[in-house]
Amino acid sequence: MSEKHTPVLRESATFDRLSIQEIQRAAETGIYDIRGGGTKRKLPHFDDLLLLGASMSRYPLEGYREKCGTDVVLGNRFAKKPIHLKIPVTIAGMSFGALSAQAKEALGRGATIAGTSTTTGDGGMTPEERGQSQNLVYQYLPSRYGMNPDDLRKADAIEIVLGQGAKPGGGGMLLGMKVTERVAGMRTLPIGVDQRSACRHPDWTGPDDLAIKIAEIREITDWEKPIYVKIGASRPYYDVKLAVKAGADVIVLDGMQGGTAATQEVFIEHVGIPILSAIPQAVQALQEMDMHRKVQLIVSGGIRTGADVAKAMAMGADAVAIGTAALIALGDNHPRLDEELKKIDSAAGYYDDWQNGRDPAGITTQDPELSKRLDPVAAGRRLANYLRVLVLEAQTMARACGKSHLHNLDPEDLVALTVEAAAMARVPLAGTNWVPGQLQY
Repeated sequence: MSEKHTPVLRESATFDRLSIQEIQRAAETGIYDIRGGGTKRKLPHFDDLLLLGASMSRYPLEGYREKCGTDVVLGNRFAKKPIHLKIPVTIAGMSFGALSAQAKEALGRGATIAGTSTTTGDGGMTPEERGQSQNLVYQYLPSRYGMNPDDLRKADAIEIVLGQGAKPGGGGMLLGMKVTERVAGMRTLPIGVDQRSACRHPDWTGPDDLAIKIAEIREITDWEKPIYVKIGASRPYYDVKLAVKAGADVIVLDGMQGGTAATQEVFIEHVGIPILSAIPQAVQALQEMDMHRKVQLIVSGGIRTGADVAKAMAMGADAVAIGTAALIALGDNHPRLDEELKKIDSAAGYYDDWQNGRDPAGITTQDPELSKRLDPVAAGRRLANYLRVLVLEAQTMARACGKSHLHNLDPEDLVALTVEAAAMARVPLAGTNWVPGQLQY
């Protein structure tokens, strides 16, 4: 009599449980999935790079006695009043609408304490954010929601948004449950109706037109404000060259690990390129134009730690921007919210339904009962603490490499752990002098 065998179940790598679940969901609803946050697939990232601390061939700096500078000047190419920041970590654009007024105020408070800037996002400028932000960057987006010349003049810099890392080539979304009377009034929209932003600017079609628009904004602001151009990482070599030619003072480069308040899941996971592969292309473009460090480069897309900051700057960035990490610092995805998150089919550490307006932290919501839970003063302090730690960590690593300023870090301070990361970042594979894709002599 043969012995009974228990079958071994093997999951398909192609049709895994998540893929099957998505097919079933799509078949039942007939609509694509929308969510917030960033990509969840594993991509080559800063964790695949290591910094080379000093030993014999390099001389480290003493952390308690020798300084490591962190300041950065943004926009000194053409602007009369460039922005001077104490730290090279800025707050990325996140709109009032996507975020509550309390969250926008908290971002301004935290950035000001830390000595850096915050950014408006789509939907216009709020008194809460302008009032608490020592340095506020005003985003000029395809939607033109909330845009007016008076607010352009009130800002400290203007950021023309051509793309976002989570959705280069795609427009933004703000679902109707977040379009309250105040949000609708600022954006000239009907209350409670889904808003979809355009994917391209309505009054130009290419880089020559962008040059005209930049000149127009400079005239409106009396040539005082730095003009940033933000691009979603897809073809950064060409995009950076065109933006510099059009007259940008600063380039903001957002990799596909960057977050979003809401867009198609398929967009988040399958469009754009990782920030690790985008930075070298952008730096090469700037160097070929003799504009590296003259036109500043801000990079974003998955920045979490001081190590990420140091590595990005070693690759050639002048500063970095954080979005998702800033929201977590304010209080999103906190374990104390776990029970409430389970009630809306999520959990602490997993919450990404920013589009539905039910955030129990009071951050990604317009519900007055939820948003008043967020104390902007306390949340601003948490953000400032986090920014302080990022910079201290980055300084520690720079000193270990013998550098007296974060901007003195360079690609020679880096090696890669994988062939893919080495090829993308254009640094040697650890233990070798081999950079994949480059000729060896």
